[in-house]
Amino acid sequence: MLTFIVNAIKIIFLLGILVFIHEGGHFIVAKLCKVRVNEFALGFGKTIISKKIGETTYALRIIPLGGFVRLEGEEQPSEESGSFSKAKIWQKILIVAAGGLVNIIFAIIIVFLIVMIYYKYPLKETLQVTGTFAYSIIDSIKMLFSGNVTVNELVGPVGISSIIVQTTELVNYIYLIAAISLSLGVTNLLPIPPLDGGKIVIYIIEGIRRKPLKEETEVAIQMTGFVCIILLSVFVMMNDIGHIAK
Repeated sequence: MLTFIVNAIKIIFLLGILVFIHEGGHFIVAKLCKVRVNEFALGFGKTIISKKIGETTYALRIIPLGGFVRLEGEEQPSEESGSFSKAKIWQKILIVAAGGLVNIIFAIIIVFLIVMIYYKYPLKETLQVTGTFAYSIIDSIKMLFSGNVTVNELVGPVGISSIIVQTTELVNYIYLIAAISLSLGVTNLLPIPPLDGGKIVIYIIEGIRRKPLKEETEVAIQMTGFVCIILLSVFVMMNDIGHIAK
């Protein structure tokens, strides 16, 4: 029972810190762009505790599997002051990209500190190791699109959880946080709706056209991407379960 509780805490803490970092990126850049943030939430479902400070409600919700930043005018056009829908295209792109970028920066900083402090490498070697780490996930994605890596080799939440519970040393656990943060950041910026990267592509198209896409067109694009991601997620989850069961 104690082992189960410890493993659950390890998984929830890892997810919590990565979600906090990701959504914090969106939050900070939205504030800098004078876009109103109605809610900053960790978790989904029923609210456990919340507090409103200024214009923003900060909430902790019952299901610790994600989080979100709810912007004024993001889901539906709004004429209110600080509306996301009234922001400039470059501001929208920065706000949407910030989550993934912060995850990537966070991961690189963590690896830099591990190599510098724990392994006590000289500065030049530390930068080399950190650079290799940063390039690894990008290289993996390139291999996936080139066909050198198949979807059977992808790891989802179930597979990641099994890896987390196997980590015993603190340094390995911290490194795993960095690796997953980097993966989350890069994956989230892929140009696939409804990921942040897909939204950025839509905003770029709108900037070139100098007018927004028709609502039904955007919805169709988002739904198509959403269905593809759900199908891939289910496949990867079944693949994870198959690997664990072996």
